[in-house]
Amino acid sequence: MYQFQYFRPKSLDEARKLYENNGDAKFLAGGQTLIPTLKQRLAQPTALIDLGGIAMSGIKVAGGVVTIGAGTKHFDVATSADVKGTIPALAHLAGHIGDPAVRHMGTLGGSIANNDPAADYPAAALGLGATIKTTSRSINADDFFTGMFETALEEGEIVTEVSFPVPEKAAYMKFPNPASRYAMVGVFVAKTKTGVRVAVTGAASSVFRESAMEAALAKSFTPDAVAGIKVSPANMNGDLHGTAEYRAHLVTVMAKRAVAAAIA
Repeated sequence: MYQFQYFRPKSLDEARKLYENNGDAKFLAGGQTLIPTLKQRLAQPTALIDLGGIAMSGIKVAGGVVTIGAGTKHFDVATSADVKGTIPALAHLAGHIGDPAVRHMGTLGGSIANNDPAADYPAAALGLGATIKTTSRSINADDFFTGMFETALEEGEIVTEVSFPVPEKAAYMKFPNPASRYAMVGVFVAKTKTGVRVAVTGAASSVFRESAMEAALAKSFTPDAVAGIKVSPANMNGDLHGTAEYRAHLVTVMAKRAVAAAIA
């Protein structure tokens, strides 16, 4: 690692002031991406501002919405009776992120703010039409994820909580990389009061909605409705783990499985 200063503020106001006064500072949530990046000297922040000392964890259900604090660990989401009882697909997703060590350290806010192309939570946020609340505003999930490791967050803006509308039916299925457990392709399908949403992660440079599948499932929410939909590989990722064509095929396979799980 390169040398940096370390701060552990007790409030969001203190965190923002530290950010403003310390040049190229970075916020630290669970550290599951940032710490390895620092170890490999791929980042050189002047200061690290640890958000772990700020009370931003917790889960509450009210008015058909599940609101989860940004500092809530994946393990806590996966094992929450409230989440299991309202959006079991979200609990399932959280329970299959990485390994036990990652799930006990990684946070919802950190995952969404990082927007790794193969992360799971962005698919849940986009698939459920979540609202991301920050220190200065509320952002719809459709407007939040803007590109590879890029979001609508502005400099110094911190995610504080995420609100997930409770769907009528939902499920998440992914084809994980056997080593990292990141999604080579993950598909979150949700039938909501406002329509059907299908969010895909792992396949491209950022999470995205699959409109053709949404239209087909709006007419018939069955696996057969998406079975014949072929996704174009034009903008898909291709690497040593799988070609763009392979990932495009997996989108349809995982979507079929997700729909089947949602109606089971």
